[in-house]
Amino acid sequence: MLESLEKMLAKGVDNSLLRFGLGKGYLDLKDNAKAAEHLQRCVGFDPKYSAAWKLLGKAHAALGDKSAARQAWEQGITAAQAHGDKQAEKEMTVFLKKLDRQA
Repeated sequence: MLESLEKMLAKGVDNSLLRFGLGKGYLDLKDNAKAAEHLQRCVGFDPKYSAAWKLLGKAHAALGDKSAARQAWEQGITAAQAHGDKQAEKEMTVFLKKLDRQA
């Protein structure tokens, strides 16, 4: 799957959905730096994409960048609240609480 998405990107296709797919794929492979890069581009295309903010926060947390993770999740919560995505809002709130406990 990742290979075909990378081919699309190489051909000049670039949008939030493609970047989300790449970001999630790399996150699943534990390539957190590449995941963060694609997810950052994804939210650049669509700042209201709460699922992308959630994964971006996870990628930053896995890289040990707690302040970037916090920032992503805070922006994600705002995005989720803006379009009534209660589940994503709840999940990111829990991630932030865990981050606070680790501090």
